[in-house]
Amino acid sequence: MSDVLAGTGLVLAALASGAAILLPPGRLRAVLMVAAMALFPVLIAGDQWHTAQIVDLRHDEGRIVALLALAAAVVGILAYAFRRWPIAMPLAIVFAIPFRVPLEAGGDTANLLVPLYLVIAAAVVATLLRDWRGAPPGHPPRALAWALAAAVVLYALQALYSEDFSKGLQNVCFFFVPFTVAYRLLREVEWDRRLLRWVLIVVGLEASAFVLVGTVELATRSLFWNDQIIRSNEFHTYFRVNSVFWDPNVYGRYLALVTTIAAAAMLWARTRETFWLLTGLIAVLWIGLVPTYSQSSFLALLAGLAVLAAIRWSWRWTLAAVAVGLVGAVLVVVLVGGSGKITSDRLNVDLSGRGSLVSGGADLFAEKPIQGYGSGSFQAAYRDHRENKDAPVTVSHTEPVTVAAEQGLLGLLVYFGLIIVALGTLGRGLFTSHPVGGVVGGTPPCRARGGGSPAATGPAGPAARAAVLAAFVALLVHTLAYAGFFEDPITWVLLAVGASLAHAAAGDDPVIRKPA
Repeated sequence: MSDVLAGTGLVLAALASGAAILLPPGRLRAVLMVAAMALFPVLIAGDQWHTAQIVDLRHDEGRIVALLALAAAVVGILAYAFRRWPIAMPLAIVFAIPFRVPLEAGGDTANLLVPLYLVIAAAVVATLLRDWRGAPPGHPPRALAWALAAAVVLYALQALYSEDFSKGLQNVCFFFVPFTVAYRLLREVEWDRRLLRWVLIVVGLEASAFVLVGTVELATRSLFWNDQIIRSNEFHTYFRVNSVFWDPNVYGRYLALVTTIAAAAMLWARTRETFWLLTGLIAVLWIGLVPTYSQSSFLALLAGLAVLAAIRWSWRWTLAAVAVGLVGAVLVVVLVGGSGKITSDRLNVDLSGRGSLVSGGADLFAEKPIQGYGSGSFQAAYRDHRENKDAPVTVSHTEPVTVAAEQGLLGLLVYFGLIIVALGTLGRGLFTSHPVGGVVGGTPPCRARGGGSPAATGPAGPAARAAVLAAFVALLVHTLAYAGFFEDPITWVLLAVGASLAHAAAGDDPVIRKPA
């Protein structure tokens, strides 16, 4: 009975969040968002009900009351702030993205986005209060909205037969449901120049602060957390830092994405002062990125910069440069070892065991090509159906391989369909002509002081869309080497911002909520 209730609740939460994307503003949509966010903690508590931490918490009523009261107070204060100053909602979501709170669950330590969950809950409350009195006009759901809703619902349905139902449930509750709601909230915002400028300031300051923390770690040769990285640093000649992030690769991903956005702002800067300020920010971010030693983050950054170059100058020349670079990289890999040969064992070692994970994922896909082993099942299926059951690493780091093994052709169809729709939406019209104006609108790069500039609250220029598209491509490349496509809130934020900017630029998306 408990399994049936958990499965039913899981599907209902996914359906509620998926419907929130598709329905126009109104009471029904607001109630569904509240229901989805309310089911999220209930399902997690039920799933972890007999774990040691939940058992201890159940016997400490005072602590439960205090935590609930604190959460309610934070949500209430933020909801009031979002109703009073609507621009605070998107800024708060962007600000909260990097912060994770380590909590033990099921014998493992989970780094949960608790601050982000509280911000999203507050935004839902504020939306409920607004829509209950009279919702603003909406627009029909676009192809991207349908693709996201399909991905969420399919993942929940495929968790029902997963070999690790608990993991699938946690992924739906911790990632798909709240991030779907966040997408809908951000999709309604008009991303004008002023808001985009504030977003750039927020992420620039945050990333600089994280770099400062990472620099201190590098100087003192000590990390705040993650025993695995601490032990690894003891046996390597180099020292990897993770700043306030659990994983150096996640830290590197964040810096690579912010660097890509800052580079876009620099390429279309309106004044020399802005150009050099952004150049300094990029230098700081690079200083922070290097000691992560995250190869996937370096590749992601190069991919993002290539997209910017294609939009800003010429996609043909950029494509040629990328081809030459790929050939050069292959030659380096072949010749650097001196043997001139590439073997599967050598590649597996160079890629930290990812070769075995890819081949293992392919084997799992071949065994159940249609439906896969179920959402969240990769680790359990890999251990149970591979010859090496004691493999030290059993979490896939390649998103398409993960999707194929867990969700089969059904999941792959939705996954690649979503990517195609997302790239088409975010990139519509960007490669037909050279964009003009900065990330916040304006004149060509490095214009001298004294020239006119558009109003600070006017519509965003095409360069803002270039920044979002480049960051999305960078993130997509990173997930090919480190997975985490749906599990990263940045994915959903970029899609929401990019879709809003694209439809606003085409003139077919009415303004629903304007930050003020």
